[in-house]
This record gives sequence, structure tokens and C-alpha cells, in this order.
Amino acid sequence: MLLPPQSVSFDELSVAVPDFIRYPTIRKLAERVQHETLNAVTSPAMYNAGGTSRRTRILDSLYQTPIADASVLVAITHERHPKLLLTRRAAHMNSHAGEVSCAGGKHEAGDGNNVVTALREACEETALPPNKVQLLGQLPIQTSKSGMSVRPIVALIAPDLILVPELGEISRIFWADFETLLTQPTVEYAIEYAMQDQMATILTPSWQVDGETVWGLTGRVIASLLETGFDRQLEWYYRIQDTRN
Repeated sequence: MLLPPQSVSFDELSVAVPDFIRYPTIRKLAERVQHETLNAVTSPAMYNAGGTSRRTRILDSLYQTPIADASVLVAITHERHPKLLLTRRAAHMNSHAGEVSCAGGKHEAGDGNNVVTALREACEETALPPNKVQLLGQLPIQTSKSGMSVRPIVALIAPDLILVPELGEISRIFWADFETLLTQPTVEYAIEYAMQDQMATILTPSWQVDGETVWGLTGRVIASLLETGFDRQLEWYYRIQDTRN
């Protein structure tokens, strides 16, 4: 599916410049994520290119990044007390039904790069216009439990945007308070999981956000964001519960 009419072409996308961000938390995050994005580029000449704008270097880095199986949009509101956009997948979905996720999905042939995949999917799922997004950069690849490579694309959005869930894919849009994610301890979460025709209980970290449990791939993406932006180290594990007495 092509980008909808209100979108813009890739080279016209907006990139947030840290020097112009007034809120310290978001400014620090932007600096760190953009450093990570540029540092991942193999060419030192691009990273240090004199006379080339930061916007151009960030877009070049994002464009040249190998295409992942899927991409998600880590959308953060541009305000003094920022919030992170989250969704709950519809219960009838074939994969990850009822789980919390960032807006996003599988790469399609017409996308061309990871950013377009993330923006297209976010628009389809939440009606977020791609031309209302300011890119920060990207985070390291995560791998889903089905083995798919997933690229998180980090961006800023206005806090007053009206978003609408596409009920064929997601059942709810909600928000995580960013400061809470930075300071709140994780809670161990138990999941029943089929292993070799037997059921086992898997223990893993999670956050409790607005009545929802955030764990799995989405939890790892958030943990990566907090580590990249603020050096918050979180042990992310999957451990089989020992049921022996």
C-alpha cells in the first residue's frame, strides 16, 4: 500500500534538531538517538561531513540502513512532560493478538526504507499523518519471538494530535508517561507458553501502563530507548519459572 495523500516523500520528512528543542528531557534524547543513528553509519566521512546539515546526514543514515522485516514508530509527544504512543493489538489478529505494541508492521515492497514502513503503518493504524512527524533517528534492531527483524524509528509528534484506532488492527490507543518509564521499576510478569507440547510459565520484566501490561518486544524497544537516551540499564530476561517445591 502506498503512503496516503497527506504524507510527504522521504527526502521532505522533517528531522528534529536538538539545538531547537526547548525541553531538556527530549533534547537529551534527541542528541543521544541521533548520535546512535549517525554512529551506525559505516562511512566516517558521512558522520563528520562538514557543510552537510544534520537533517541531511540523519536522513541519509536512515535511508542507507538495511531494510528490516518490520518497523515500528516510537512516537513521543513534544512537550515538557512527554508521553509515548502505545497501542493494543486487536484480539482477532493472527499474531501478537491483544498485546501492547508501538504502531508499526511489516515492510512492503513499495516502502523503500524502514522509515516509510513505520510511518505508513502508524498512519494506517492510528491515522497519524506522516507529515506531522519529526524524526529523531533509529534504535538497534530487535528480533520478535517469531524471528522477524524489527527496526524502531524514533520520532516526535505534537501532543494535541487526534489519533483514531483502526479497529481491524488495534483495539486501543493509549500513552505511557515518559518520566515514569525513566524512574519506575519493572514488574515481573508471568506468561503461559507452549514448549515442546508442554505448557511452561515464562517470567519476564514488564511495565504497568494505564491498565495494560507492556512486555516482550515492546518492552525491549522501550528498554533500548531508555538505555540509548538516558543510560538506564535494565536487565531484560525470559526465565522459565521453577515449579519444584
